[in-house]
Order: sequence, then C-alpha cells, then structure tokens
Amino acid sequence: MAKRESRPWIVSDELCLLIEPLLPGSGPKLVAGRPRVPDRQALCGILFVLHTGIQWEYLPQELGFGSGMTCWRRLAAWNAAGVWDRLHVVLLGKLRAAGQLDWSRAVIDSSHVRAARRGPKSGPSPVDRARPGSKHHILVDGQGIPLAVSLTGGNRNDVTQLMPLLAKIPPEPGLVGRPRRWPGILLGDRGYDHDKYRRLVRAQGIKPVIARRGVLHSSGLGAHRWVVERTIAWFHGFRRLRIRWERRDDIHEAFLGLATCLVTHRHVQRLCQDLLLIVSE
Repeated sequence: MAKRESRPWIVSDELCLLIEPLLPGSGPKLVAGRPRVPDRQALCGILFVLHTGIQWEYLPQELGFGSGMTCWRRLAAWNAAGVWDRLHVVLLGKLRAAGQLDWSRAVIDSSHVRAARRGPKSGPSPVDRARPGSKHHILVDGQGIPLAVSLTGGNRNDVTQLMPLLAKIPPEPGLVGRPRRWPGILLGDRGYDHDKYRRLVRAQGIKPVIARRGVLHSSGLGAHRWVVERTIAWFHGFRRLRIRWERRDDIHEAFLGLATCLVTHRHVQRLCQDLLLIVSE
C-alpha cells in the first residue's frame, strides 16, 4: 500500500468529492444556536476516532472537528442512510472499469475481536475464556480488495457466514454488458469445511476450494489465502476495530463499513493511478 500518511484522518479532496453526493441532506434548524458543523469536518472527526481509537468524549476540540457527540450522531445517521455501502459500490465500479478487480478467485476468512461491552452481535468467545467477543467476516478478491464484510457474535461458526457474504457482493458496474457478481473460485480454510455449503457454492456457479479437516497442511492454499490475512491486518490497523467498544452493533458496523471504503479507496488510488501513468507513457 501507499506510504502511511502523517494525518490519515484528514479527508482528501478526491475522497470528499466521492462522498458528498451520497450524504443525506440536513433538515431545517429548529432551534437557534451554533452553526452546523460542516460534513467534511465531522467526517475528519470520525476518521480521527477510527484511526486512533480515542473515546468520543475525548475528541480534541482544538482540531476543529466538532464535539464527539456531533461526530457520533453524524456517523449513525450516515450509516442508517447506507452511505458506506453506496460508496463501496462506487469505488468497486472504478476498479472494475479500470480492469483492476480480480474475479478469478475470492478468499474468505474471519478475525475475532474482544467486545468491551455485551450487546447485539456479541457472544461468548471460544478463544478468550468465554468473554464477550465479535467476529469480522471478510470476503476479498484475488488481490485482497474487500468485496463484502459482516459482523457476528464471537461464538458464531465461520461457515454460517459464507453464503450471506457471497450474497452481499454488489453487482459491479463499470463495463458494457451485464454486471459481474460472482468470482470463479472461492478459497477458504478448514472453518468452512462442510459439504452442504460446498453444494450451495457450486449452485451459484462458483468452484469451492476449501481445506478439509484432518488433512495435513499440503493443500497449497496458503499461496493464495494470504491476501485475506493481509486485508484483515489492514482492518486492524484502524485502532477502533481492534476492540469492539460500542454496545450498539450498528455503530461498530458503521466503523467497519467506513474502514472497508478506506481500504478500497487506497486500492483505487494505487491501481488506477498506476494505469493512468502507463497510459500517459
């Protein structure tokens, strides 16, 4: 990926132009008071919390991003309006138009995060002495670009999210003809080893390549599955996603959706910019 920015919470003009048309309009101000914090500044505050993991009430006022509660309300409203899902579709469309999505295969995996508070989509973790936990389920293309993500309790079996994640892959526009939706091959580890789900995947026209339990590590899937592990590491680079601090599942899902868009946008910057350089030469 590109060199890490010193202030990654500052929204670039390019990203702002993509997000602004998707934001819901603000209603009329019913009570006189302070002027409304601009959406771009509020988004910077949300990104500051996402990157640093700081609590909302401790968001530094000198940054000019508004109060933590203002940013929290804006995040909840934008997530309810489906802003991050629509932005993700726009970014994937740009990658597909540039021929930079690898539909030859997709890779699925999950990661466990501790939940500081019990709430919806949290459960007793089988890897943390039954403490509350949640799982991030991620499906990526052959390059590690996130196609779909979901949140479940920490005690949910990985295989139960296989078909829901496939269903969440958006039909990607960007080229003439019917939008493509399914990858050619689906790779997964032993957590997805179940003949029932292999049949369901084949019914979608996808070839399942899933490691089997009780078989030695000689399948060679690691040569292709590492891309999803790298993407999970990118997600954990956002400190707010390392531990689930939110009791409300929709707020944590909002952070997860925003992180998905940021990771995808980095790929747009890298891959599409490289293509423009090649064309200009």
